[in-house]
Amino acid sequence: MKIVHVIGAGPAGLMAAERLARNGVRVVVHEAMPSVARKFLMAGRGGLNLTHSEPMDGFVPRYSEAAPVVAGWLERFSPIRLIGWVEGLGQPTFTGSSGRVFPKTMKASPLLRAWLARLSDLGVAVRTRSRWIGRQDGGWVFAGPGGETVEQADVVVLAMGGASWPRLGSDGRWADELRSAGVEVAGFRPSNVGFNVDWSPVLIERFAGEPLKTIGLSHGGQSVRGDLMLTRYGLEGGAVYALSAALRDAIEQNGAAEMVVDLRPDLSIEALAARLTKPRGKDSVTNWLRKAGGLSPAAVGLLREIPGPIPEGADKLARRIKAVRLALTGVQGLERAISSAGGIRLDQVTDDLMLKALPGVFVAGEMLDWEAPTGGYLLQASFASGVVAAEGALDWLGLAGQGDPLP
Repeated sequence: MKIVHVIGAGPAGLMAAERLARNGVRVVVHEAMPSVARKFLMAGRGGLNLTHSEPMDGFVPRYSEAAPVVAGWLERFSPIRLIGWVEGLGQPTFTGSSGRVFPKTMKASPLLRAWLARLSDLGVAVRTRSRWIGRQDGGWVFAGPGGETVEQADVVVLAMGGASWPRLGSDGRWADELRSAGVEVAGFRPSNVGFNVDWSPVLIERFAGEPLKTIGLSHGGQSVRGDLMLTRYGLEGGAVYALSAALRDAIEQNGAAEMVVDLRPDLSIEALAARLTKPRGKDSVTNWLRKAGGLSPAAVGLLREIPGPIPEGADKLARRIKAVRLALTGVQGLERAISSAGGIRLDQVTDDLMLKALPGVFVAGEMLDWEAPTGGYLLQASFASGVVAAEGALDWLGLAGQGDPLP
């Protein structure tokens, strides 16, 4: 029986393990942490956004420069197939009003338990506290509680993640070992991350931790809608994450980036100005803006961050509300980023994700140099890359087209 070692027990690694085991391959999964899929479980705290229902002509461009490559992964394991796979594990899904797809439990743990039970039934062995530390005489060296061991394998699938949330296991320590083997690895950069803003002490004291709901953001010709969270250091949340790659690149090039916030994207300037003609009476400015302009106290606090008084004329005030210009002065680090850019350059792997420098070694997930916004796009591509790498491994072993395929 052929043996494949999968290194990394996140979504990509476990998906590769399942696809391989369904073909009768003996699979051993190594995980450096004491338990598997820690980052996957952390993502589930926000509801576990599995994928998105967006049509492919809008879905694929979310992967920016990597879109042509990721498109091939999605052809092999599409959002529809992912939903079928999840529901096959006894976890019904639903599509929210935003188009995002979630399990009905809104948790990762029930899905993971069902998945691990299936993998166990398929004979997959999972070894925790088993960290890959290098290669020796054609074998793969792992450090564990009992010391170092050298394992032989017919094929290896690498799925150790990128470098975000390193306390959960994705620390990027594998990069130097692969570089020494002739694999080009781009430096890691934070993605889906918060940005620094030089807030006034008043905003920090009163509004740090407060959300801005259903606002519009724009930068460099891109516009999105969503929610933001005001923090002591600046901003975070889904809306800014959608622009994070462009904002990060601008800050790296110029030292700062401008982002425009529309606090009432559902209203035109004219419609908002008409509402702001309502007399203020004895209301405070904050109460009047809440009643007439529909602004939360946190939104008013953001308006006050712009130098000078709040404009009095309805038209000028409406224009200010719909175009609050913020200077972003820095990017939060990898330790606070949801995901990372960088990793193994895509030209270093074949179409079926085998390393050109290391025949018989396949790669999946965030080890590869691609990025995407939150909204289900990250997990979808991670799962799909695991399928592609596993099927490439099966082809390498001469087992393609055999066994029980995934849903």
